[in-house]
Amino acid sequence: MYKHPFEERLNIVSRLVAGEPITVLCKKLHLDEHEVRMWYLRYKKYGENGLRGTRSFHYSAEEKLSIVKEVVEKGLTLQEVSLLYNLNRSTVKLWCRKFRLGKSLENSKRGRPPKDPMARPKKKEAQTEFEKLKEENLRLRAENALLKKVKALVEEQEARTRFNGQKPSTN
Repeated sequence: MYKHPFEERLNIVSRLVAGEPITVLCKKLHLDEHEVRMWYLRYKKYGENGLRGTRSFHYSAEEKLSIVKEVVEKGLTLQEVSLLYNLNRSTVKLWCRKFRLGKSLENSKRGRPPKDPMARPKKKEAQTEFEKLKEENLRLRAENALLKKVKALVEEQEARTRFNGQKPSTN
């Protein structure tokens, strides 16, 4: 997503086409010269659609690798590659950095992360009487263990208060 609206980009590019120098225009409007040059080059190559945005689908790791190799091995500039594949310059730069650091170019997983494996499982209907009894037995064992733990904590707290010479609380 561009931080400058389409109309503003189109206006700036039309001023460049009319012959206004890019350095003067960028200083006057406080714009990045690389960015404005890319707008101009995209406009020359793709017309007004070049100013609307870049391709929005995800590239596979193999496609990314071939694009990065054009920069690294063939020596093409980021600007040339981004124009050739209609990509953002920063995207190509990020892929090159990952490649040089030996990181994977695979697409990252999107969406909500998987649930915690220790989370409480969803309730499901037990199919047989044996499975129902087995689940109830498991639930009762967990409940029994919890009650034993609570009892032990209460007894420990009472012993500590007796040791300090205080009366135990009624809670």
